[in-house]
Amino acid sequence: MITVGELVPYLAVALAAGGIAVVASRRREMVRRWCAWAVGIPVVVGAFWLGPPGAAVLAAVAAVVAALEYGALVRAPWPDRAALATALVAVIGTVWLGPDHVLRVIGGAAVLVGAVPMLAGDATAGLRRAGSGMLGLVWLAPLAAVVPLGATALVVFVAVSVGDIAAYVAGRRWGGPRLSPLSPAKRWSGTIVGAAVAVGVLAVFGVFTRDLPTSLIVGLVAAVAVGAPCGDLFESMIKRGAGAKDAARWLPGSGGLLDRIDSLLAALAVALLLS
Repeated sequence: MITVGELVPYLAVALAAGGIAVVASRRREMVRRWCAWAVGIPVVVGAFWLGPPGAAVLAAVAAVVAALEYGALVRAPWPDRAALATALVAVIGTVWLGPDHVLRVIGGAAVLVGAVPMLAGDATAGLRRAGSGMLGLVWLAPLAAVVPLGATALVVFVAVSVGDIAAYVAGRRWGGPRLSPLSPAKRWSGTIVGAAVAVGVLAVFGVFTRDLPTSLIVGLVAAVAVGAPCGDLFESMIKRGAGAKDAARWLPGSGGLLDRIDSLLAALAVALLLS
């Protein structure tokens, strides 16, 4: 299996390659985003270095922040946001401490998210609140996958991030047909180049030369090449429905955490399901 110690030199190379791509793009937004990565990657690596406890804490913190951002996007009341964040932390903690009980906890999490608007007696917007909460639970729950995947999740994160930069640069340079009405700025040219670069990052990390299960390799390729672009489009759909450009405004170059991990969420889900 892949270990965090083995990944550190590759991460340094990937960060440097991303920096070169950012400079080539000549976009201030991309420079700010790369600077945020330069600060965030050591923190993320440090968490994974601690093993499952560190990965679980990292996932839980990310889940709480993402739940709050999502709640703001769909204009959910604070009790709904708190319920969603609590449900996600419970799922992540169970994946770490009691994986045999994950299905029970997921069921309980769904009950919690749906019960809050019901107990509030919201006859006007209760259905919308419950539906939004369930969607948030399904969308954000793949963060729990970082616990069993371990360092492999870190590989997925880097591959998706570098592929995202490549897709942005290639799409702006070569143009071509739009990928989807959900995100008019994205082009098929960028998506194809980004997928190829992301798979190339997997190759750099030695995914294809290690003694890994075939199902895991297939899952990782599908995750970064197909799952990641779909995750980006899914968040675009939510933001368009909410009438928002970004999920938040606190993360330099990315808006919010959801804007940074949208592709990763779908990629983790695909990797976990296929492997």
